[in-house]
Amino acid sequence: MAGHATTMPTPDAVPSSGLAALADKADRLLGRLVEYLAALILFTEIVILGAGVTARYVFHAPIVWSDELASILFLWLSMLGAVIALRRSEHMRMTGLVSRVSPQLRALLEALAVTAALAFLLFVAHPAVEYAQDEGFIVTPALEISNAWRASALPTGIGLMIVAALFRLMRMGNVTTVALAGVITLGFVLAFWFAGPLLKPLGQINLLIFFVGVVAGCVFAGVPIAFSFALATFGYLELTTSTPIVVIIGRLDEGMSHLILLAVPLFIFLGALIEMTGMAKAMIQFLASLLGRVRGGLSYVLIGAMYLVSGISGSKIADMAAIAPILFPEMKKRGAKEGDLVALLSATGAQTETIPPSIVLITIGSVTGVSIAALFTGGLLPAIVLGAALCVVVWWRYRGEDLSGIRRVPKREIGKLALIALPAIALPFVIRTAVVEGVATATEVSTIGIAYSALMGLLVYRQFDWKRLVPMLVETASLTGAIIFIVGCATAMAWGLTQSGFSQDLARLMTAMPGGAYGFLAVSILAFIILGSVLEGIPAIVLFGPLLFPIAKSVGVHEVHYAMVVIFAMGIGLFAPPFGVGYYGACATSKVNPDEGLRYIWGYMGALLIGLVIVAAIPWISTGFLKF
Repeated sequence: MAGHATTMPTPDAVPSSGLAALADKADRLLGRLVEYLAALILFTEIVILGAGVTARYVFHAPIVWSDELASILFLWLSMLGAVIALRRSEHMRMTGLVSRVSPQLRALLEALAVTAALAFLLFVAHPAVEYAQDEGFIVTPALEISNAWRASALPTGIGLMIVAALFRLMRMGNVTTVALAGVITLGFVLAFWFAGPLLKPLGQINLLIFFVGVVAGCVFAGVPIAFSFALATFGYLELTTSTPIVVIIGRLDEGMSHLILLAVPLFIFLGALIEMTGMAKAMIQFLASLLGRVRGGLSYVLIGAMYLVSGISGSKIADMAAIAPILFPEMKKRGAKEGDLVALLSATGAQTETIPPSIVLITIGSVTGVSIAALFTGGLLPAIVLGAALCVVVWWRYRGEDLSGIRRVPKREIGKLALIALPAIALPFVIRTAVVEGVATATEVSTIGIAYSALMGLLVYRQFDWKRLVPMLVETASLTGAIIFIVGCATAMAWGLTQSGFSQDLARLMTAMPGGAYGFLAVSILAFIILGSVLEGIPAIVLFGPLLFPIAKSVGVHEVHYAMVVIFAMGIGLFAPPFGVGYYGACATSKVNPDEGLRYIWGYMGALLIGLVIVAAIPWISTGFLKF
């Protein structure tokens, strides 16, 4: 799982000879070239934005072209990252049903996921070229170059994804399975094409057919979520409207080009840097020494460590992977059950969704226009409320724990560990202060965090593995491509819904809910718990955020308060079994069978739900510190 994602499984082993072996060699060469280029672009982005902050804040001489160049490179990074994610099978998808079928059917569904994605890419390849050509007439204001330099990233990325998808199909080896998947995909395409004249008169019913039926069918069949959105949008616009398909490319570009989203790869890289430099380990060791002699103390440490680490990497799995290996062995020695550990780890994943600099917060800000600084400020206290609810469950479950065999850490040693952990603990506060005080934007502040972490790793913790930098840059690019491509496809889908009049109908329905603001919040909680378990976090936010936030404002709900409520609701859905893929990601990280955690997790999920109700009922928890 990447970000809030379950990724496509690795394809079957490639035969040593024949077409599959040739495709494998060509795929490796393509992958190496794209990965190195993406890593170089990401490194350049870090340098450009870091130089921009330094020039403006230190030398009071802003670089006027830095944001423009960063925006151009960001679209290239996102598209190349999407290529890497497709090649590595790391695009977000729902695998709950795919993993439960027979091996033969699973192989067919894996091939079908690729052929469905390939179908969309082939449909939009030519419109993408047209779009890039049209953008060639526009000149950028600062650099004064043709905008085709930026827009060309779209047809280039789409073309490379087509090649990567074809290589992936050839590498699967089973010609019969791949051919059957191709026939099924072609059959659905032709069926919808010939049904076009019948669909146009149906009006709003087409919304159910495409945006419910097609999306649900693709998602549950294991097609990556981004391509599920894209196929539904393409089908709706092509078969039921007169809208030119090039509009899809325009909306894709619009969704992927928000400069605020550049914070996504930078914070993902920052999270990897924190783990590599040992800063995460230092924080956890200090907390463990402080609470080691308290009943259930290491469970409190787990909650606190996730609070401090969470949100920086952009991937809950990365957060969990930094914490679980350090804490779990000692917790097991103290008698903790594996199921309880993975259940609490999963619950903390949902609890810490609003802690800045959360990628979800940044995404909400980019698609709804809500102030990032306000979201960063408003997210801290609600997470404490939910964390306190989890602590109550921990206290109850561990109230009889035997501490006779636990060594009491001397105060001198605790003080030493606190001193070591202080630079790491200070990082989240450095980031938040830099944004709130106007030193840097939410996008630029990540470069401050990167510079800070690099210096701490080199000078304080003396732990900096230079060999890991390029792989970290490549992993960041892949996860960025998976996230941003979803944002682009969901933006196109949301535009299609808006043009259909759905947003106005939804607004009337939601504003008519009984109970006023609290009735609206209750419905939103239920809706986002369901959406979180099915679509995962970022897709659900991008798709429904622009539609629901204006409605929330119209019924009297503060936009920051509403953001906290929907994020927590979405997080509960994401990490609650049986559908929440975040739960299975926690199990995979912890190497614990998912069945082990089922008997323990419901107590934690109940506590989270109670905490969410408290946050929803008391707006001050989310908005009380905004004026400071």
